[in-house]
Amino acid sequence: MVKIRLRRMGAKKAPYYRIVVADSRSPRDGRCIEEIGTYNPLTNPATVTVDAEKVQNWIKNGAQPTDTVRGLLKNAGVL
Repeated sequence: MVKIRLRRMGAKKAPYYRIVVADSRSPRDGRCIEEIGTYNPLTNPATVTVDAEKVQNWIKNGAQPTDTVRGLLKNAGVL
């Protein structure tokens, strides 16, 4: 099953996330199929940049966003 989820990047105590499409069996920071956006929780307000066209295409093809990513996409106006 293909998931749309977060991949943690950045230094210790300074997280920065990429929104990626990955196989559900791969590790959190492991191999991904495609990167479709970013999320920076340290800015005020938190910054979310996402390629809406790619997200819609992946969801149409059966990818399931995680609960956290679903909330981020709703706040960004993609879902």
